[in-house]
Amino acid sequence: MAERNYVAFDLGAESGRSVLGTLNSGKLTLEVTHRFPNLNSRMNGHLHWNLLDQWDQIKTGLTKSVAQAPANELAGIGMDTWGVDFGLLSKSGEILGTPVHYRDSRTDGVMDRTFAKLSRDKIYESTGIQFMQLNTLYQLIAASRKNPALFEMAKTFLTIPD
Repeated sequence: MAERNYVAFDLGAESGRSVLGTLNSGKLTLEVTHRFPNLNSRMNGHLHWNLLDQWDQIKTGLTKSVAQAPANELAGIGMDTWGVDFGLLSKSGEILGTPVHYRDSRTDGVMDRTFAKLSRDKIYESTGIQFMQLNTLYQLIAASRKNPALFEMAKTFLTIPD
């Protein structure tokens, strides 16, 4: 079997890294090619992800991984990150605002207000996930209450890994 190289990105709440994985004759070797802080900041009272810096860091990690990969080739790329945060995209594909960090307080109290309108059983039946205020459902509800016009402009919803 020919040697194959893969790069994996791991974006955590506070830091990120790229890892080059090389599979050769059934043996996998891993090498961290880039580490970086995963920056966030407060804007208008809310904690936001810094997508532009994340994008730059991913490009840097990809460049370093390709340079270190035997034959400078990659067979695949993977992304591991938090799955609850999201961005809304316009019809032209532009992001509508900076995604809010799951540690932001905008979802405080949203679960209880939601349960007053829809039972926990019905929500669980539809989602199958544990009840945590950081879940995407409660973030979407909080965002739509704060800025309903944003949802009228949005055509696409993408989670951060996407």
